Amino acid sequence: MTIRPYRAILALAAPIAGLQLAQVALTTVDLAMMGVLGIAAVAAGGLALLLYNQVRTMCVGMVTGVGNLIAAAAGRGEQRTGTTELDERARREVGGYVRAALAVATLTSLLGAAVLIGLGGALGTLGQRPAVVELARPIIWTLAPGLIPMLWLNVLRQFAVGLRRAGSLLRVTLLSIGVNALLNAVFLFGWLGMPTLGLAGIGLSTTLVQLWTCLTYLRTVRRDPVLAPLLSLRAWHAERATMLRIVRMGAPIALTYGAEAAITSIATLLMGGFGPVALAASNIVNQLAYIVYQVNIGLSQGSSILVSRVVGQGRRGEVAGIARRAFALGFAFMTVVGAGYLLFPAAVLAPFLGGHRDDAAVSAAAATLLWFAIAQQYCKGAQNLAIGLLRGIGHTAAGMRNTLIGYFAVGVPAMAVFGYWLDWRGPGVWLGLCLGFGATALLVWRSFRTRSAEAAALLDPASAAVPGKARAGW
Repeated sequence: MTIRPYRAILALAAPIAGLQLAQVALTTVDLAMMGVLGIAAVAAGGLALLLYNQVRTMCVGMVTGVGNLIAAAAGRGEQRTGTTELDERARREVGGYVRAALAVATLTSLLGAAVLIGLGGALGTLGQRPAVVELARPIIWTLAPGLIPMLWLNVLRQFAVGLRRAGSLLRVTLLSIGVNALLNAVFLFGWLGMPTLGLAGIGLSTTLVQLWTCLTYLRTVRRDPVLAPLLSLRAWHAERATMLRIVRMGAPIALTYGAEAAITSIATLLMGGFGPVALAASNIVNQLAYIVYQVNIGLSQGSSILVSRVVGQGRRGEVAGIARRAFALGFAFMTVVGAGYLLFPAAVLAPFLGGHRDDAAVSAAAATLLWFAIAQQYCKGAQNLAIGLLRGIGHTAAGMRNTLIGYFAVGVPAMAVFGYWLDWRGPGVWLGLCLGFGATALLVWRSFRTRSAEAAALLDPASAAVPGKARAGW
């Protein structure tokens, strides 16, 4: 295996994964700090974070396709100039996408904040215990405003990645983790004369760090000699037609991401029916799996951007190679992480346990769920990589249809049957979760192969007459 072909994916995937990990690091540190307040706080706060991630993921989906649109526009511009430089037409197109994306992001994040607060108000009707609901609502209220700078940050990321200028986010990532931990402690313990806010303080610190990270990355983009001339922040001058194009592409992605987050939210609500210990264990293991998932998101979006670029340049024959390399990198990473779960379960779980009397029970339950987390990350990672590849060739609706079938026709019924009807409780719920992700992965991969073969046949009509030729290279 030669290393060079993998560098193009890694060059895009690493910065994306870095920013994704920065976002997840905030909620991971939050969950770890909740351990100081007790198991009830981990259960309630973890539930609030899960709902936040549900809404956040859907909001991000609305602007995820912007990177593909920019990459395709850049590819066409490079094809017209015959160099790596963009012509004036492509530059105007890119600037228009950025303005429209910022406008869509602002409207979407405001709606998302309202939905999140509404979900917090409805927790009592979703089978959660009153004590958990009372603790969860304040952190939901302080998390909601952070959706606005978070989505602006994602627009800037899509802009930079679409032009293959994402840069390194390692420093910002590490600083955001440290700043968030410090602010958590300030609001938890009332340091520096601040009020003691409990779980609400943890949500407030995350919102403040979201704003700081957005401003920091904006400064980085403005200092880039290629990106700065193309950056247009005047969202109020966005063209309606461009906004609608982003929404049409983003809506299926948002629904796909939302369905993906929804099945996890449903699993969490089902786990809540087994009591605080089971819910806390599930929250901890879900957060660990969510960390791993961010690397696959980076690989998915990086490979998707590369596919959009080569398609824009008329080089569809390279799509299969990009897909193979993305899957090889993703599965290698997940194997290493899974080995860590199996070899060092106590060390993996320790940061989330605060030394309370119920921690032994939570640790035992979470150690069992780690086995299911390994299976889940392969299934969930594979489906996300395939969805990214589908998006790269311009098909987002197919991914949405497949996820709805896999999650709600397979996953949710399986969780109910294994968890409650067969009384396998927590492990049964997680088994159903894995089946839902596994079914979706197979359906999305099949759609990607079918769409790729159709596109190849259009470019090479002779391939349609020779069975299997259009799928050569898979």
